[in-house]
This record gives sequence, C-alpha cells and structure tokens, in this order.
Amino acid sequence: MIIDDQHYDLIIVGTGAGGGTLIHKLAPTGKKILVLERGNFLPKENENWNAGEVFKKGRYHTREQWYDISGEPFRPQTNYWVGGNTKVYGAALLRMREKDFEKVQHQDGISPEWSLKYQDFEPYYTEAEKLYSVHGKQGDDPTEPPRSEDYPYPPISHEARMQQICDAISHHGLHPGYLPLGLRLNESDGSQSLCIRCKTCDGFPCKIDGKADAEVSGVVPALEFPNVTLKTDAKVVRLHTSPSGREVKAVEAEIAGQSYLFFSDIVVLACGAVNSAALLLRSPNEKHPTGLANSSDQVGRNFMKHLLSAVVQLTPTPNSAVFQKTIYVHDFYWGDSDFEYPMGHIQNTGSILQDMIPAEAPPLLSLLSRFIPEFGLQQLATRTIGWWLQTEDLPDSNNRVRVQGSKLHLDYTPNNVEAHDRLIYHWTEVLKAIDKTTKSSVLPLSIYPYSNTPIRVVAHQSGTCRFGEDPTTSVLDLNCRTHDVDNLYIVDGSFFPSSSAVSPALTIMANALRVGEHLISRLN
Repeated sequence: MIIDDQHYDLIIVGTGAGGGTLIHKLAPTGKKILVLERGNFLPKENENWNAGEVFKKGRYHTREQWYDISGEPFRPQTNYWVGGNTKVYGAALLRMREKDFEKVQHQDGISPEWSLKYQDFEPYYTEAEKLYSVHGKQGDDPTEPPRSEDYPYPPISHEARMQQICDAISHHGLHPGYLPLGLRLNESDGSQSLCIRCKTCDGFPCKIDGKADAEVSGVVPALEFPNVTLKTDAKVVRLHTSPSGREVKAVEAEIAGQSYLFFSDIVVLACGAVNSAALLLRSPNEKHPTGLANSSDQVGRNFMKHLLSAVVQLTPTPNSAVFQKTIYVHDFYWGDSDFEYPMGHIQNTGSILQDMIPAEAPPLLSLLSRFIPEFGLQQLATRTIGWWLQTEDLPDSNNRVRVQGSKLHLDYTPNNVEAHDRLIYHWTEVLKAIDKTTKSSVLPLSIYPYSNTPIRVVAHQSGTCRFGEDPTTSVLDLNCRTHDVDNLYIVDGSFFPSSSAVSPALTIMANALRVGEHLISRLN
C-alpha cells in the first residue's frame, strides 16, 4: 500500500455529468482538490466516427462484466473516460417538468414527490445550460416549465427533411419543439463553431470537441487552476472511515497495479448510479456492516434507467438530412384523452448509418439487413428516420445493485410497461398519418419496426442512493450528503427519488452546481 503524502481539502471520484460539473464549480475556490478517474482521456482517432467500431464492436464501452437478475453475465454499455458517459451521449439536455417533482400517479404505481421542487433547481438549470452551451427555444412545448432566462443559444435549425416532418407533426395537431442540445455550434458564423453538424453525433465520441460534454466543458477548464490535480487510470475500490464510522478518512485506489491511499477532509462520489452504490457496498466495516452509509438498507435500491425504445420510420421519401436530432414531442408526456396516465418523451435519434443497421436496428430491420446486399443496405439507410421513445420507470426496491464477492449484480425488472407500449402505438400511428401524405411508388407501405433496449443499456441510470429528509428511507440528505457519514457526498444520478421521462443529464449537472454551492460554504 502506497500512502500519498498530500492532504486534500476535497476528493472527487468520477468526471461525468456530476463530477465534471462539480470540478468546474469548485476549481476557482483555491481549495486543494484531487480528482480520481478510473479511465483516461478518450483518444481522438478515426474510429471515433466509425459506426462499425462504435456500435458493432463497442470500442469505447467497458470490457467488464456485470450480472443480471438471472445471474447471467452481460457487458454494460457504460464508458470509463474523462467525461464519463457524456463522451458518447446525444447531448439532449432537457429540464424535468414542474410536475415531475410532485407525486404523480402512473398506471403502474406512484412516482414519488421530491423534497425539493422545480423552483429549487431552476437557477441551477439556467447555470448548467450556460456551462454546457445549450441551444433551444421556449414556447413550443405545452409541458415546458417556467424559466428565469431564455436559452443561452438559439435552437439548432431543422434540415429540410426534418422541417418537413416537423410541419407534418404540427399539421396533425401536435406541438413539436426544438430539442435542447448541448453543442459548441455557431450556425451564423462557422469560423466560430467547433461543431460541424455531422452525422456521427448521437452515440459517438466527438473527435473535434464539438459536443459540450463534461470533459471539454467541465474538467479541462478546471485543470487550468493549479489547485486541481487529476489522476487518471485510478480506480477507487474502497472508502475507509475513522473508528467512529462518522467520516471517511481515506480513499483507496488502484493505479498501475498498485494500491494507494489518499486523504482529504471531504469526499464526493460521482461514479454513476450503479458504481457509486457498488463502491459503498464494497466498503463495509464494523460500524457499517452492510455497506457504507447503508443504515437505511437503501444503498443500491430503487435503480431506474427508463423504458427506452428505438422506433425506425422507414419512409417512401429519401431522407437527405445529415444532422437529424433536432425534434422532440411531449404531447403524450402526461397522457391523452384515452389514457389518463403519463406516457413519456419522444425525440429524434441521430442518423441511422449503414453499419449501424445490423448492430443497433430493431430486430425486423436487423434481420432484413442480412439478406440485403451492401448497395441495398445503403439505400435502406437513406430512407430511415430514427426516434427515441422514453417512459418513466418507477422506483422499486427490488430493482437494485448488489455486490457478491467481486461480482456486480444489477437486478432489474421493467415496470410501467403498458404506458410505454401505448406511447409506441400512438407515435407509430402519428408516423403512419404523416407518411400517408407522402406519395411515392418506391415503397407502397411504410414500415415502423421498433426494439426495446436490453439490460446492458444503462445510459440513463438513476436512483440507488435517493435523497430525502428521512434517514430511514433515504441515503442522502437534501445537500446530497450521506445521512450516516458526515463528510461523504454523492453528485451523480444516484440521488433521484424518481426518474421523470426526460434524460437525467441536465438535472445531474444542475444538482452538482447546487451541491457545489453548499460545499463552497462548508469548505470556507
């Protein structure tokens, strides 16, 4: 064991949406900060934009194995790099709706009330949108919450084919909006723009730093401050407490095959909802026999990851759009006249490329692609439009992270399934109505295959260490400090009591900024 001779004011573990944002917030304080990241900087290489490498081979996903509820191993689609999962995210940065913070009745159960409400997060949403260069437009979406300021950047414009679809959606009485995106884009002056609106954005790393991820927007600017130290390839394996168990005294990490101990006054975890919970469960001691900060037996429980489906619109009209991910629809977010319960969120995916179809397409389309020659596959790709459909899954104490020996188990059974199926049905009917207005003899019938994401897709992970005022039913207090350990905080998606139906990324970022203000007060 190598003992680091430095003592830090604060150690942050992880550099994703939560950790990377917090580092940026705290760097100007002058406090001595150590950042431990289990990955390294993602290399800028041609493979960044190669669909075969990214989707078929999973080049940038971890190689480790987790285990599902049946004990079967799987390779999770999670990413250990500086910037975490934001290195390959689609940069869709939406605020949760006001009602999402309240108790909401779903068909399958209750989405619980948050102890803090939308107005408590609103100023931090505004701050996060500025930090992550969010482009958007208010006023189109009837579910949009109130804002203290407009978006910091104008909306990303629709390309011609997407504008045509947007107009058709509006013609059918719906309210499509410009999808809020975190891109380093200047459409009015290309010389000032890092983003080039390419076809390899959603799910790909950006080799030109055009995407506003946690590395380029959070970590890299913070490293300009001499008080911030980043150690990469540093996997934290255990937290050690004082004899009383009331404070973390040391962080144990593996670096280049050696074990190191690092010491600080405050420790903040930002490893992602799965790995932060797993780290606590891997750190039991005499005072915390079932895992650190787990007197409530809630660590690892209430894991959520959204019900996610990809719907492919195979249309008679060729799709010439390069950057397609600009539309979202919330007309079914809270239900409709035939179904009084929430259904969820709809948005475009990025371009569906030829090499993505066999690996990522819905089963029908993937099967069809095996019998189509390469030229035909290319033609198929040019006639597709992808849609993501997201429905809130409800917290369930049996959906949980468990650790057995060296194995990480993710027990997960989807719930709220009928609401999601209804969303798929309603959206497919909308797409059929749109395509009926397009006359073409190339494909007399439009096709709408879809696929549900398997357990290995954990991009929207949340829950596992929920925050709240009651230490018997929550792991964290309202400042995201653990109830049981005075100097231990968590700022990733673990703190969510419920998941809403929008991506958790912006809420994680906003919360990190909120907790950052508390930590600044405490450090001072």
